[in-house]
Amino acid sequence: MQSMTVTSPAETMQLGQQLAKLVQPGDLILLDGDLGAGKTTFTKGLAAGLGIDRNVKSPTFTLIREYQQGRLPLYHMDVYRLEDGGAEDLGLEEYFDGDGVSVVEWSQFIADILPSDYLRIGLSRSGTDDDQRTITLTPKGARYQQLVAQLEG
Repeated sequence: MQSMTVTSPAETMQLGQQLAKLVQPGDLILLDGDLGAGKTTFTKGLAAGLGIDRNVKSPTFTLIREYQQGRLPLYHMDVYRLEDGGAEDLGLEEYFDGDGVSVVEWSQFIADILPSDYLRIGLSRSGTDDDQRTITLTPKGARYQQLVAQLEG
């Protein structure tokens, strides 16, 4: 587990851009944090790093937004509305096994269908500064341990 502190939304996006250089088809990134913690801001950085120039918005009401025009497709999922179940019927596994990068916000609501390997990124407010966040990277599996090591290097 690796933790860091960022002090602005721009720094959160920059971390996403750095990660975008390293991701491969089929990678799964879980974003956990309270409302307003920076999950979509991080995803905007990831999208920019992949070369996606469309505006990235939280897919709270659509559940999944697909962005195809970058180095890799980006599948941005917000599964908050699946708190009471129903994830099994959405075919999310097809995205997880697909040719792009899957980013899942509120992943705890689909924990029972997640693959065993992924990178969990926790974002939480820290300190008294409204823009300060603690970002924690928790890799599960050798692929994601390597990814975090490359990110640190």
